[in-house]
Amino acid sequence: MSGRCCDADEGALVALRDRQRTVLWIVLGINAVLFVVEFGVGWWARSTALLADSLDMLGDAFVYAFSLWVLHRGTRWRARAALSKGVVQLVFGLVVLCQATWRAVDGTPPVADAMALMGLVALAGNAWAFALLWRHRSDDINMTSTWLCSRNDLIANTAVLVAAAAVWQLDSVWPDVIVGVSIAMLFLHTARDVIRDARTELAGADEEPTQVTT
Repeated sequence: MSGRCCDADEGALVALRDRQRTVLWIVLGINAVLFVVEFGVGWWARSTALLADSLDMLGDAFVYAFSLWVLHRGTRWRARAALSKGVVQLVFGLVVLCQATWRAVDGTPPVADAMALMGLVALAGNAWAFALLWRHRSDDINMTSTWLCSRNDLIANTAVLVAAAAVWQLDSVWPDVIVGVSIAMLFLHTARDVIRDARTELAGADEEPTQVTT
């Protein structure tokens, strides 16, 4: 009887990992496409907020790739992947802060219409990704950190739309810079939380089980 229970538990875990893998591949594709499009539009429109949001997309694509890589590995590998995600968020936060400083010195307002249109497209894509990840947000530290990144995307997209409206109304670079810096601070805040949780998980992890690389 206990053997059948163990087999059932193992089968349920395999099914869960398969569902997670499918979701991660979809959201990886969403973020990769949005990064390319949003970075190009952000560069053309001279928008710090769009560039910051596009780097968030790129960071998330790395996050989802890490998550896929460790999906069938043990607790230590999942914690290491979460730690890597935190480091990526930290680096992108610092990069965006530097870019925002440069845009503030330059002082040229971005193209508000392009910001708004791209912000709406990004919001729609990230809302889809968020909905897919919602049911897996509490599965383990790997999926939790992935869901947190998706949640941050929605916040950043909304902030970009607010910045676009303010730039159009005021004809000023400052709303764009302020939102870009705010996104950077969100990167840094999430990086701190993910790195802290991953280090805690690593410190308390049991001996790693035999890896399954299917």
